[in-house]
Amino acid sequence: MTAADRREPRPGPEGTATPVQALRLRRLNRWQAETLREDLADLSVESARTGAGRRYRGREAFLRRLTSAIRRPGFALLIAEGTAFAGCAYGFPVPREGTWWSGFHGSLPPGVEQLTASGHVFAIIEIMVHPHSGDEDLARRLQRRLLGDHYASLGATLVDPADGQARDAFLSWGWQDIGAVRRPSDPAARQPSAPVLLRALVLPLGTRSTSQPNGLAHENRTQRPD
Repeated sequence: MTAADRREPRPGPEGTATPVQALRLRRLNRWQAETLREDLADLSVESARTGAGRRYRGREAFLRRLTSAIRRPGFALLIAEGTAFAGCAYGFPVPREGTWWSGFHGSLPPGVEQLTASGHVFAIIEIMVHPHSGDEDLARRLQRRLLGDHYASLGATLVDPADGQARDAFLSWGWQDIGAVRRPSDPAARQPSAPVLLRALVLPLGTRSTSQPNGLAHENRTQRPD
C-alpha cells in the first residue's frame, strides 16, 4: 500500500497556492487493466520512490498482486490521469465468508463481522499516487470514489506496520486500526516467504450514532448489489 505524498502545495505569486493540474478519475475494466499493466507497474515504481536495487523486485511484486486481484469477483480499478497517469487505486468486494480476515489475531469487532457477512465491505488492495501529481488530496479522492462506486459501508485494507507514513496517512483520513493479520509476505509469489504481521485498517462509511460511535452499524440501504 502506497501512501499519498502529503507535502504542502508550492506557494505561487504573493503566497497563493499554485493551481493543481486538473485530474480526472476513470474506471478501467479487467481487459483494460491487463492491457495497461506495464504502465501501471511503472506508476507503482515511480510512486514508491525506492532505491534502484529494489525497483525491479517491487515492480514484479506489484504485477503479481495486480494479476491476482484482477481474477477476483468484482475487481475494480480507478485511474487518475491528466497528461499521464497520476494515481491509481484498485480492489474487490470482501467475500461474505470472511476469508479476507483469515489470520486475524483475536476476534473481529462484531460490526465488521456483520458487515462482511452482508456483503458491505470492499477491500482496497493498493493506492498509488505519483509524487509529482500536484494534487494533495488525490489518494483520498481515489479511495472515496472506489468505495462509493461499490455501495460499500466499510473499506478495508492491510498496511505494513513498518510503513509508518502510510499508516499515519490512513488514520488521518478516518481509517481505524482494528488489529493485526498474519499473511504471507507476497501471497501471489510462486514461493511465498514466511508470514508477516500486517495492521488491519477499516474505514466506516455508515452513520455514527450514540449506540454505534464508530459508524459500524449494519445498513440495509447500502446493500451491495450481487
